[in-house]
Amino acid sequence: MSDATLHALGQDPDDFAASIADQIESFIVAVTEVAKGEDPDSAVPFLLLEVSQLLLAGGRLGAYQDVLPEERYEPDLGPEPDVDDLRERFALMLEPVDVYSEVFDPYEPRKAPVAHRISDDLADVVADLRHGLIHHQAGRITEALWWWQFSYFTNWGPTASATLRALQSLIAHVRLDQPLAALDGLDTDEDLTEEELAEQAGLVMAEELGRLGHK
Repeated sequence: MSDATLHALGQDPDDFAASIADQIESFIVAVTEVAKGEDPDSAVPFLLLEVSQLLLAGGRLGAYQDVLPEERYEPDLGPEPDVDDLRERFALMLEPVDVYSEVFDPYEPRKAPVAHRISDDLADVVADLRHGLIHHQAGRITEALWWWQFSYFTNWGPTASATLRALQSLIAHVRLDQPLAALDGLDTDEDLTEEELAEQAGLVMAEELGRLGHK
């Protein structure tokens, strides 16, 4: 077991929460900047880096002791921060490669691929992370840690992991000069059969890979 993991397991909860909050805030600031679209050619590599670093925080949360909330019910946080603008910006920027397919649980046998959008995934991850930040900024440290750990296992962790694989696959195909075939209509809004999803799994629009740096 690494020293970093041992340190995380025994770290003071306040210090640990502050460290996780710093990583989460850094991720949110970074992806918000990427979403502005000022450097679209570098968007996918930057997102790969940021999602990878975020999952380090997730791994630390997963290795940390089980966190139990101090109150039975979660305090009212008021209106949730809106992530629709972030979602729409990424959808526009990543439109040619936004949709991908993912197997939700690799331990479930014969699980069919499910269509996802990178733009939806990033917005959902940010929404989860911000939810915990509100608790942390209000001084509810245990509640923040509990939420980040719980949602790491149930939502933002699997979502970020799937997104990371999609981003890594995109860059690998560009770097290795291995463009893939067209998506042929795979979309998260379609009601496709398992066979259709399996047939279309992982395909991206080859002619658009040049927008990600393929020459």
